[in-house]
Amino acid sequence: MKPAVYFTKTLTPEKVIEAYDKLGLDLPGKVAVKIHSGEKGNQNYLHPEFWKPMVDKIHGTIVECNTAYGDAAGGVRDNTESHWKLIEEHGWTKYFDVDLMDAEGPDIVWPIPNGKVLKENHVGKNILKYDSMLVLAHFKGHPMGGYGGALKQLSIGCASRAGKALIHSAGKTDDRYETWKQHASLDAFPEAMADAAESVVDHFKGRIAFINVMKNLSVDCDCCMVAEDPCMKDIGILASLDPVAIDQACIDLVVNSDDPGKEHFMERVNSRNGIHTIEAAAALGYGSRDYGLIEF
Repeated sequence: MKPAVYFTKTLTPEKVIEAYDKLGLDLPGKVAVKIHSGEKGNQNYLHPEFWKPMVDKIHGTIVECNTAYGDAAGGVRDNTESHWKLIEEHGWTKYFDVDLMDAEGPDIVWPIPNGKVLKENHVGKNILKYDSMLVLAHFKGHPMGGYGGALKQLSIGCASRAGKALIHSAGKTDDRYETWKQHASLDAFPEAMADAAESVVDHFKGRIAFINVMKNLSVDCDCCMVAEDPCMKDIGILASLDPVAIDQACIDLVVNSDDPGKEHFMERVNSRNGIHTIEAAAALGYGSRDYGLIEF
């Protein structure tokens, strides 16, 4: 049976809840809610007020990890002290319990036996505190991965600072300063992301759900201090239990749109070989590119 992807064009916090309810899965126990908290100066990230009704419904804890890009790329989320300060400035702690999962080591190392590029994934140790996970992804472009959606939230998003370095270097180094000298190829990087994502999906198997919001569709990620303004009109909200299907559905909605900005958006995706992340994840067998889109 094809995995279901539920889709609505209505972009409201209430519709996020309705999309989740369509999945028919009550996430058990202590729920980790993976979001993108937004880099300092970024204008496109989805603010905590948008997500609040959904997070409140499941009594979730917002989870994030430190970044690997360091001072050279700008941004303040690469160390715990300044990252926490920004999380507070952006209002996340005003509404939610927040867990910076790799604030204190040591990392958890999960094996990836079938990984094409990576054989292990390094994640913040606090991920073990949670019984289930809801991945709330702001679907948009990305300067390095082509696009960001559920698979990026699972891979780069859940990886610790060292884990991010491993993904970006295709397993060559866990040193965040060295990884940019050994950055992976346009084939290896998306494959490494797919590998890392598999380990998180496996850990929460049967206890994980995905919501992608296609709003503020910039070619740049929420990790950019200075992001390009959106190039397309908002499209809607999608929900699925399959991370491959939901990302593929988002790409298909862009491609099949009559919005003239889609050419610019897809140039970013294709120039970074972004679709290969979806291809690699499907090849690993934890999701399907063939899905049923159910509009509500």
